[in-house]
Amino acid sequence: MQVTVSRKAHFNAAHRLFKKEWTDKQNEAIFGKCANPHYHGHNYELIVHVTGKIDPETGYVMDMKVLKDLIKAEVEELLDHKNLNEQVAEFFDLIPTAENIAVVIYNKLKPHLNKAHTLSVTLYETPRNFVTFSG
Repeated sequence: MQVTVSRKAHFNAAHRLFKKEWTDKQNEAIFGKCANPHYHGHNYELIVHVTGKIDPETGYVMDMKVLKDLIKAEVEELLDHKNLNEQVAEFFDLIPTAENIAVVIYNKLKPHLNKAHTLSVTLYETPRNFVTFSG
């Protein structure tokens, strides 16, 4: 029997969607307001889903306190109150779209999980715009 446990988290970050090799006009045509050279920010909501078998000893798929601490250490400390383009190495050469941020978060968390567990991350950039990545 597989069960999914989920933990919500939150972080605030600024970013700019643009390609360095494109002109401002090209960037604006593709990314619109998100290409603003002065950046813009979001209040991101993150939901981390871990799926696996229930441990008969503990009754847990995963200890939620462990998951909470992992998200804090690997995601919140990396991304919260940061300019993603300028302060987070993963985005120096990667456009910090919601899609790419979700993949980076997944890659930060996955190595710390039980190999038998599957991981999925859902990242809300706005209440109506969100992405999910499952590896």
